[in-house]
Amino acid sequence: MTAGPARPATPRYDVVVVGAGLAGSLVAKRLGDRGWRVLVLEAGTRTLDSWPGHLDALDTAHAALAKVPNAPYRRNPAAPFPDVLDLTGLPDGGYRADGYFLQNGPLPYGSDHLRATGGTALHWMGLAPRMHPDDFHVRRAYGYGRDWPLAYDDLEPHYRAAERELGVAGDADEQRDAIGLPFPPGYGYPMHKIPRSYLDSVIAARLDGVRLREAPDAPETTLRVVTTPHARNSTPNPGYDSGRGHRPRGAVGTPNYGERCVGHAFCVPICPVQAKYTPLKTQATWSDDVTLVAHAVVSRVLTAGNGRVLGVEYQRYDDPASPAHTTRTAEADLVVLAAHAVENAKLLLLSGLADASGQVGRNLMDHPVLLTWGLLDHPAGPFRGPGSTSGLECFRTGPARRDRAPFRVEIGNWGWSWPAGSPSGDVSRLLGITGDPSQPRGKGLFGARLRRELGHFVGRQFSFQFAFEQDAESRNRVTVDPRHRDRLGIPRPVLTYDLSDHVKRGIASAKAVSDQLFRLLGAEDHTAYAPGTSAPGWFRHGDGAFEFKGAGHAAGTHVMGASRADSVVDPWQRCWDHPNLYAVGCGSMPSVGTSNPSLTMAALTLRSCERMHRDLTELHRPAALRLPEGRP
Repeated sequence: MTAGPARPATPRYDVVVVGAGLAGSLVAKRLGDRGWRVLVLEAGTRTLDSWPGHLDALDTAHAALAKVPNAPYRRNPAAPFPDVLDLTGLPDGGYRADGYFLQNGPLPYGSDHLRATGGTALHWMGLAPRMHPDDFHVRRAYGYGRDWPLAYDDLEPHYRAAERELGVAGDADEQRDAIGLPFPPGYGYPMHKIPRSYLDSVIAARLDGVRLREAPDAPETTLRVVTTPHARNSTPNPGYDSGRGHRPRGAVGTPNYGERCVGHAFCVPICPVQAKYTPLKTQATWSDDVTLVAHAVVSRVLTAGNGRVLGVEYQRYDDPASPAHTTRTAEADLVVLAAHAVENAKLLLLSGLADASGQVGRNLMDHPVLLTWGLLDHPAGPFRGPGSTSGLECFRTGPARRDRAPFRVEIGNWGWSWPAGSPSGDVSRLLGITGDPSQPRGKGLFGARLRRELGHFVGRQFSFQFAFEQDAESRNRVTVDPRHRDRLGIPRPVLTYDLSDHVKRGIASAKAVSDQLFRLLGAEDHTAYAPGTSAPGWFRHGDGAFEFKGAGHAAGTHVMGASRADSVVDPWQRCWDHPNLYAVGCGSMPSVGTSNPSLTMAALTLRSCERMHRDLTELHRPAALRLPEGRP
C-alpha cells in the first residue's frame, strides 16, 4: 500500500521495531547500543516489566483453574491473543476453535502466543538447545521439507552470542559427545548445566547403554540420557569468556533476586523468581536511544511506491477495556517486523507486501508433541525443578529421517501435569469429584488415607514428551479474512493446518519406542488416546489412534531462501521485495529440526542485526560531492 506525503507531525526514527518479544528486544538492544534511534511498538501492555506487575501476574496464575501458558496474563480485547483452551475436541474426533484464531484445517493448530511486552518468551519453558547441523539441509539430505540458505557453521558464532545474551546453562562437552554438535575448541556455556533431576538419574540408570530397534528391521539405537541446555540461571562458569566468567541476571526491578533457579516447578506459565530468561531482562539494558511504546497495534506497513517502506501505521489505545483508539504513524529508515510468526505474516498480508513469491503465510510449522505417561515402581520425585532437565537425543537425526519425522524425547519432571492435569486432577478424583457437574459426587478419601494415596500415586508419576520436526508444507498457512475483525477493526488470522504422513509416521514410530521404554523401565503404562473434549488433536493413522499437542513453536510463515522466486526473506531476514523491510523470528526458518527454536531464533536475529547496522550506516553515509572539472 502506498502512503501519501509524510505529515510534519509524524515522528521519525532510524528503526521501527514491531513487537517487544525476544527477537524485537534483541534488535533494539543491538541497534540502540550502536547509537541508532529505535522505536519499539508493542501491541500489548507493559505491566509485566515491573516487580509489582510480575507479582500481579503470579497471583493471577495461582488463581487460574488451568495453569496453561497464558494463565498469568490478562485478556486484552485491543490486542487479542490465542489460548490453548480455545480448542475443544468433539466426541467422535475433530475439533472446534472458539478463540482468536479462525481455524479451517483438518487438524487444529494447537499452540498459543502472547501479545505483551516480553512476548511469548514470558511463558516459554526456557530450554535452549542448538539445532543439529543436519537440520539445515533436510531437502538435500533426506528428501523432504525445505533447506536453509545457511549452514550450521554460518550460525555458530551467533549461537555463542545468543547463549551469552540469554545466559545459557549447559555442558558443551556432553552436547558434542552425545549429539555431535560442533563447538569451538575450549568453549563452555556461560553457566554450568542445570543438574539432573532425581527422575533423570533413575531413568538413566535403567536405559543408558541399552540398544533398541524402532522396528524389527530397523538398525539399533543406543539410548543415553543427556542434559538439556537451559536459558535459566544456575552456577556461573568461572572459565567462561577466557576466564572472565559470567554474572547471572536477576529479576527485573529486583536484580538481586532470581540469580539461581530454586526449583519452583512453575516455569510455565511464569517463573516466580525470574531465574528463567525473559526478554524483559534484555529490555532492562536498552540504551537511551530506544523508545518503547506499548498499547500500539501496528495495522499496516507504509511504502513509498519504489519498493522501499516509509514506516508503519498503528492504532494507539489507552485502556484495554475501552474501544477508543487513535490512528498514528511513525517513519523510519528501516522497519523490522518482530511480532511473532503468525502476527508477522498477518501484517504482511494486510499490507500487501513481500509476496511476489506467493509464500507469505505459507509453510506454517510447529513441533507436534506426543505425550506418554506412566508410573514407576518406586517414588520418582516429580513436581520439582524445571519441567524437563534431560532427554533422549538419539532420534534427532540419521537415515530414518528419510521415512519418518525425527524427534527428541524430553523426560517430563512434572508428573502427569500435561497429559492428565495432575496433581489437582488426582486430588479431585480421590475426593470423589468427577468434573461433570451433572453427576453426583462419589465417595472420596480424606485425612491420612488421602495423603497416603496421593503420595503413593502422584509420587511415582512420570511422562515422556516426544517433540517432532514438522516439514514445511505450503498448504499449512496463515491467511486473513476481512469478514472477521478484532475490536480495533483489524482482520484476525485464519489458520489452515494438518500433519503430513511423514510426521504421522514419526508419531507412530515414537509410540513404538515409548512402548519399549516403558518395558525397559518396568513401568506401568497409563497412556491412552481417545476422542473427546480434552483431545482436539486426536487422529487415526494406520491401525493406531494418537493425540498430539502444540508446542508453542510457530515457524515458517515468511520463509527464508536463496532465491526471491520461492521465499519471502533473504539469508539476512530482509524481504526480497523491500530492501529496508526485515521480518525476523521463527517465521523465517525453512525447517525447525527437533530442538526448541528460541535459541536459534535469537542467533539468527543477532546475525541479522549486523546487516541492519551496515544498511543504516550506508544510508547515513555522507554523500560524496564531485566538483566540476577545472574547479580548485
